[in-house]
Amino acid sequence: MSNSITIFDTTLRDGEQAPGASMTVPEKVRIAKKLADLNVDVIEAGFPISSPTQTAAVARIASEVDGPVTCALARTKEDDIDAAGEALEGGTDTRLHTFIATSDIHIEAKFDTLGDTMAEKRQAIIERAVRAIEQALTYTNDVEFSAEDAGRTDRGFLREIVQAAAEAGATTINIPDTTGYCAPSGYADLLASVIDGLPAPDAVTLSTHCHDDLGLATANTLAGVRAGARQVECTINGIGERAGNAALEEIVMALTVRADQFDVKPAIHTEYLTPTSQLVSAATGFPVQPNKAIVGDNAFSHEAGIHQHGVLKERTTYEIMSAEDVGQEAEQIRLGRHSGRHGLFNRLEALGYEVPASHHGEIYQRFLDLADRKKEVFEEDLEQMMEDFGAEAVKASTGLPDDGAGPNGDAPAYRLDHLSVQITTDEDPQVSVRIQRDDGSVREENATGEGPVEAVYRAIDHAVDQPHTLVDFALQAISEGADAQGEVEVHVRYGENEFVGHARDTDVVRASADAYVDALNRLAAARANAESVEFVQNGIMHAYGE
Repeated sequence: MSNSITIFDTTLRDGEQAPGASMTVPEKVRIAKKLADLNVDVIEAGFPISSPTQTAAVARIASEVDGPVTCALARTKEDDIDAAGEALEGGTDTRLHTFIATSDIHIEAKFDTLGDTMAEKRQAIIERAVRAIEQALTYTNDVEFSAEDAGRTDRGFLREIVQAAAEAGATTINIPDTTGYCAPSGYADLLASVIDGLPAPDAVTLSTHCHDDLGLATANTLAGVRAGARQVECTINGIGERAGNAALEEIVMALTVRADQFDVKPAIHTEYLTPTSQLVSAATGFPVQPNKAIVGDNAFSHEAGIHQHGVLKERTTYEIMSAEDVGQEAEQIRLGRHSGRHGLFNRLEALGYEVPASHHGEIYQRFLDLADRKKEVFEEDLEQMMEDFGAEAVKASTGLPDDGAGPNGDAPAYRLDHLSVQITTDEDPQVSVRIQRDDGSVREENATGEGPVEAVYRAIDHAVDQPHTLVDFALQAISEGADAQGEVEVHVRYGENEFVGHARDTDVVRASADAYVDALNRLAAARANAESVEFVQNGIMHAYGE
């Protein structure tokens, strides 16, 4: 049977130490309540001696958040211990966490006054740690001790100070890889060495606290668990000093998914992982990268055709955990240039389109053409694509023309062969267009305008050289993202009649030009075909007379 493991969340203390990640007291309280929903065991709420805001945050969380143990951090200094203990006074389940540096490089840099030799300094550090633990026990019976920079500490000295801390009454002993220096095998050996040096290893809980400077924080933490650690210190989204801490969501899901490899079981309510991640991201202003394990937007998304085919038939072919289990949405087939037919037609079916097999090839090619212009194809793009396809299918079956041609299927009066737009910050846009006419002639014109669309329309007017008036222009995005398709609708008037042109493209200037040419073709077709005049005089002529 699996043993329990303590999940110690330090998002509000070590996580907040990431540059730019400071949070207000109300934000900390909200996050602490979400961590309680997540069912973490310990919340390290702050470092009270460092500021009144830190003190207030610890005090409010201790008194307002039920469930987890509320922990406050302190150096092995009398004032620090008192500040932490007083901040915790309103809580019913509290822990005081005290630390001191133990590696030679830290001792040499920080403790000049503790002795002349390294041996004297080490002895003084042990004495300070013991005094701090004894003082902390006057505020709470749950005291944690950390040997700062344990990953680079002399092993003999580390075993000595850990034993002294345990004998002084510390209930949890933390072995932090403060600088992210360790590799998994070395960190596991370090914890095993500490355990071997304890006369009664079961009397204390050994803890990990790993930083991600080499990208090994989660791996080191898991190695520590296999070596016997029964507490893991971590943060939501892995935020923290420098490259951050071990990510809570990664550790929890690794222990859960690979339970066969670890003899421990976290009691985390994993369905709250993604909502908690999102809350921390919003509070700190640190976005979660899309490919972040467990909580990233792409963590359960599939674009490659082979992967899409697999997960549509059986999700476990490419997913080792359930999206719902971590609070993510299950159906995340992402459509792009790497997607295959199964992914596309599965999404179209979900949108309500029944596509005959005889049309699959043409529709898939249209999809690929669109995907080549966009990083991701959204549902709105698919709906527009199918609307276009449906209109063209109707035209093909009824003999109605395309591209503004006349009712008899004549070639359109104008085709936009070339468009060039030059925009600089201190000059009006410069535009060049080339229009091919139905009589075979070609007109090239240049123009400027206050904006690129105005310049394009002026150049097209010069090239067409036919009377009309632009009466309306509308642009709207029909999908998501910076590369969304823009749909343009243009109304031009000739006499009392209006002609409407439409176009859509990821390049809104190109869409604007195509829509304008489309409207002018409709006007030209109406003017050229006498049989259309009576219909035109009845009012607005929409695309293909619809």
